[in-house]
Amino acid sequence: MPPLLNDERRLLLELARQAVLEAVLHGSLLVVPPVSGELAKPSGVFVTLRRRRRLRGCIGQVEPVDPLAHAAVHCAMAAALDDPRFEAVRPAELPELDIEISRLSPMMPITLREIEIGRHGLLISCGWQRGLLLPQVAAQFGWTAERFLEETCVKGGFEPDAWKDPGSRVEAFTAEIFSEAELRAEAPADERRARAG
Repeated sequence: MPPLLNDERRLLLELARQAVLEAVLHGSLLVVPPVSGELAKPSGVFVTLRRRRRLRGCIGQVEPVDPLAHAAVHCAMAAALDDPRFEAVRPAELPELDIEISRLSPMMPITLREIEIGRHGLLISCGWQRGLLLPQVAAQFGWTAERFLEETCVKGGFEPDAWKDPGSRVEAFTAEIFSEAELRAEAPADERRARAG
């Protein structure tokens, strides 16, 4: 999975921002303009909304079914309006939101010993239930690999040690993670280089 170009990252974040605005202000889904390259390829993605650095919504699509741009727009809208843990985002909150996008790699089976905190996200399936946590979550809380497995099980609504069950499937993925805040921080340096050139 080749990394996105900076221009592709910016465009994806702009589309996610526009999708949130359309959803919150007008209750409608953004029409995605034609895209190319990696943005046109099917990919799993999660869109995370934060307000004053606190989680405000996070929705994702695990399976690489839709083109990345379309999946990101859909998830951005859903993160703003449909995350069951939060009330829908209100118009007054829009200027304070920061959008983060996590583009997922394909899933791969993994064992406890192979898990790298900060690199791997986890998906644990047990029957019809599934629990998923992004790579940044384990790093943020300083979890061990075993704790990460347990918390992923809890997220899926089953017992913490369900990952040990022979009927459970433990898979990992990596994620390309970028946010509006990061791009804002990088912009002045880019502008300085452009002026110097």
